[in-house]
Amino acid sequence: MSTPQPQTPGLGRIQRPTPDETGEEDTTMTAAPALHVVAEQDEQPHRPVRPGAEVLDEVTRFLSRFLVLPSEHCAPVIALWFAHTHAAHRFYATPRLILDSAEPGSGKTRVLEVGQYLVKAPEMTISATTAAMFRMVSSGPITILFDEVDAIFNPKNGGNYEDLRAMLNAGYKRSATIARCVGDAKAMKVERFPVYAPAALAGIAGHMPATITTRAITIHMRKRAPDEPVEEFIEEDVEQEAAPVREELSVWVDSVADHLAGARPAMPAGVIDRAAEIWKPLIALADQAGGHWPDTARAACQHFVTNTGPEATSLGVRLLADLREVFTARNADRMATGDILTALHALDEAPWGDLYGKPLDARRLSKELARYGVASKNIKQPGGQVAKGFRTDGEDGLADAWCRYLASAATSATGATSQVTPVADEKQVPLPPLPTTETGSGSSGNENPAATGLTREVAAVAAVAAHTSQQPAE
Repeated sequence: MSTPQPQTPGLGRIQRPTPDETGEEDTTMTAAPALHVVAEQDEQPHRPVRPGAEVLDEVTRFLSRFLVLPSEHCAPVIALWFAHTHAAHRFYATPRLILDSAEPGSGKTRVLEVGQYLVKAPEMTISATTAAMFRMVSSGPITILFDEVDAIFNPKNGGNYEDLRAMLNAGYKRSATIARCVGDAKAMKVERFPVYAPAALAGIAGHMPATITTRAITIHMRKRAPDEPVEEFIEEDVEQEAAPVREELSVWVDSVADHLAGARPAMPAGVIDRAAEIWKPLIALADQAGGHWPDTARAACQHFVTNTGPEATSLGVRLLADLREVFTARNADRMATGDILTALHALDEAPWGDLYGKPLDARRLSKELARYGVASKNIKQPGGQVAKGFRTDGEDGLADAWCRYLASAATSATGATSQVTPVADEKQVPLPPLPTTETGSGSSGNENPAATGLTREVAAVAAVAAHTSQQPAE
């Protein structure tokens, strides 16, 4: 006979820890007793439905009571993300929401604390094993609110949380499962765990795996200024005050849920591929809300995805951009590796002179460029000597990599997820804008993103490469 689950008034069923694959009970730490709560569906029939625009406006007002956000676009995005958790099963994908900051005390946790009273079935955790996450997600629809992820995804952990990273990566798509062997040696069987669930992740900037950031909308939080007051966050009061807001949000989303699965909302110019995939749920909800929300959501999407600036990009893309600067400054179509390294080390504010404690060397340069299909060649020097180096022409030349990776970095593709610029794969480092590049923030909405100064510059180098490719090979 099963033991009845204790009830918390107004909050629903409390989930108990379940054994992991080893048979041991998981002891997941949580931030507060109420955070294990899974809200049960309200069975009251014929609940009144408030207009969606008014409901979302109310959510943004509620957020603004306790938070000062970095831009006008942040509150609408958070409100829409909270809303989409109530209909995540209607979408093919659910965007991860990343909240990071340079320093503690910047409001990241507060977003999660407010969110736990507005999202569907919140599970707010500070530390969770992969086994615990499997069990929580597979036992029913939840919304993961994961705080202090910088302590989890830290290089000092030696990759011990790769399974958790893989689960968060896979779980942004509804069809995703992760297979695990369950049971002892004689009765072992393969069990597929569904891992689809909305997830918001908060932590200090610089530690989030890039494979997660490419599936996310990232808000870079910052400390409040002395003249930016907010209301005191008293949790028991907030819980009571949030209840009617959450109820209205849940009822409204449920009323439009049938229209969401087949929605094909028009995306802003330049928002394609994975960026379009992760923004689709939010824009589809905004279209259903009406009022100013369709325009507000698309303006936020444009801001987070297509605007460019001196923000984060991958180490490899940074290298390609700096190589383009070096080759263009010398009007060169080929350079020896030694000359390339000298030029890279001399670049102001570039990491190549002190990369993880030592200068970039020929081996690391060749290995990094090989990831982008660029191969070293024998380069004839002016005095007749032959040295290893790189060329711009050919399928394995630099011009092809510049065209593929740098042109898309300004506008989209799968890595366009941070607040003002794409975040691609590998370690995040700052990418200063090149003097000849026109940023997307100054272009009109109808302008083709490919017709920017960045593409023109690549085209100019490619033209040099095309001319030299007609010369005899060395």
